[in-house]
Amino acid sequence: MELYLRPDFQNLLFVESSRRFNLPIFDQLMSIQGEIFRDKEGRRTLRFERGGRHFYIKQHFGVGWKEIFKNLIQFRPPILSAKTEWQAIQAVKKLGISTLEIVGYGRRGANPAQQQSFLVTEELTEVESLESFCAPWEKNPPRFLLKLKLIQSVAQIAYALHQAGLNHRDFYLCHFLIKRPYDAHFQLYLIDLHRMQRRKKIPVRWRIKDIAGLYFSSMDIGLTQKDLLRFLKYYFRAPLRTVLSQNKSLLQAVQSRAMALYRKTHQQNVQSAARSS
Repeated sequence: MELYLRPDFQNLLFVESSRRFNLPIFDQLMSIQGEIFRDKEGRRTLRFERGGRHFYIKQHFGVGWKEIFKNLIQFRPPILSAKTEWQAIQAVKKLGISTLEIVGYGRRGANPAQQQSFLVTEELTEVESLESFCAPWEKNPPRFLLKLKLIQSVAQIAYALHQAGLNHRDFYLCHFLIKRPYDAHFQLYLIDLHRMQRRKKIPVRWRIKDIAGLYFSSMDIGLTQKDLLRFLKYYFRAPLRTVLSQNKSLLQAVQSRAMALYRKTHQQNVQSAARSS
């Protein structure tokens, strides 16, 4: 069994357990109650309070052999436990990228299909996802310097990840959080790292998937052609003439994948609206 508790969080649990529980810490955290945000496919995410502070916990209850074989058939490593995110957060922090702060992690069980695990992180306060922050931009454009700084920051994060052999797999604006105040000194956090992959060198197809995810999720926020070119310049760290001539096939693949995602999402939204009407 693996178990890590940050000392301040451990103290909060011991105070609480002495009052109400007679369970080991691991079992307490696997049965803890709170506001549920996700509960399916053997994983649950909820928000809870201890000592006047709020935390999020992701609990993994075992994926089952069916899910493991499905992923292996598709040549994808199955996500067996919270260890993937535990390692991903540490890897991202080593790059100087802000992300969630871990206060607890645990894993037990030798059977890969039935492993139980959890990851507890501190709640980030005064933050908003870039998806919602940028949504009004099409009708109410932001200050140019703020938009430029955001484009540069997101591109630099993408560059740092990919240079280090990391790919997010769900690299959308909703997984970037911006902290108030919203000025030139804002801070960005990258979250939802539970599917991140780590290698010595990122394969081209996963690089395409990440960049296409960003492009797709920014299609309706009023970015101009110049904004997109600025992102490419910051991401590739080369003059635009060089970027466009040396990465033509990659950029075409990004465009194709992003448009396919956009069409698929639009179709799903239309079908959902039709069912609810």
